[in-house]
Amino acid sequence: MANQNGPPPWNPGQGPNPNQPQQPQNPQQPQQPQQPYYGQGQPPQGSYYGPGQPPQPPQGSYYGPGQPPQPPQGSYYGPGQPPQPPQGSYYGPGQPPQPPQGSYYGPGQPPQPPQGSYYGPGQPPYGAMASPGAQPIEISSEAKFFQNVYLWMLAGLMVTTFSTYLIFGSDLMFAMLRSKVNCIIVFVVQIGLVMLINFLSEKVSTNVLRGLFLLYAASVGLTISILLLLYPQNVIFKAFLSAAFVYGGMAAYGMYTKKSLEKWGSFLFMALLGLIVSMVINLFARSPMAHYVISWFGVIIFALLTSYDHQKLRVIHAGGFNGEAEEGAMVIHGALTLYLDFINIFIFLVRILGASRD
Repeated sequence: MANQNGPPPWNPGQGPNPNQPQQPQNPQQPQQPQQPYYGQGQPPQGSYYGPGQPPQPPQGSYYGPGQPPQPPQGSYYGPGQPPQPPQGSYYGPGQPPQPPQGSYYGPGQPPQPPQGSYYGPGQPPYGAMASPGAQPIEISSEAKFFQNVYLWMLAGLMVTTFSTYLIFGSDLMFAMLRSKVNCIIVFVVQIGLVMLINFLSEKVSTNVLRGLFLLYAASVGLTISILLLLYPQNVIFKAFLSAAFVYGGMAAYGMYTKKSLEKWGSFLFMALLGLIVSMVINLFARSPMAHYVISWFGVIIFALLTSYDHQKLRVIHAGGFNGEAEEGAMVIHGALTLYLDFINIFIFLVRILGASRD
């Protein structure tokens, strides 16, 4: 008989026993005190990823599942792209590294020069600007002719300088000072060498003419050594600078003037003969006033001869030469002529400045 005052009897086939307390389903493990919560099978807090996903990288460099690690912060590149260069020199994927900042050039172009000397590809460096395919500047035949003339003139001056260095203070120099006859002999020998070179200019080889010219230049060293003994060095220096100035100015006038100086020839020749005779006479008379006047006339005559000789050489060159031998002989003849113009201007200026000082 059923119990009227108690709960009805429990039959196992009816399901859970209602008379017993129900246990909570899916009980969870108790949480540890002061531990960060994460779900079942999940990594510690701070690097979350879902179940079945690979571990995540440290915080601050996120990348999705299946992607390669990311580079350090500040140089981002996408998946499958090469690493990026340092910050400040950006280039796209597959492009070559860029040059330092301030000298930009595109891919496949040659490096650019330093800043301030820009030139395009295939052009010469700055300072040698030349259009592509430009031909080098050719020197005219007249310029080459005068170049050779001045080279031999310079060679004569160098021989004179070396000869002066050897003769100065020697017994030969003092022998010249002790005897007037010796001075006359040297003077005649020098004039004879000049006349011989002019006479043989078309009859002997160029090498013989060159030797005679250098021999004459060496003999002039005897005259210069005596001047160095008689006059102070400051007079020699001032005379040399003055001679260079006078010679340069008159040479430029003879080269570039359009006026014909042919009429000067006969006048200057007669004046030169008169100058030589006056010098020989005064060598015995020793008149200071005549010495001073003759020196001034000498400077004027050889200054005018400088212009006349330059224009004459231009005219001779314009007429042409019959072969290299004739041109070589004329080069020596021109070098001798211009050498005489300069050295005589210098000698007469030394005498003028020395007489003024006295």
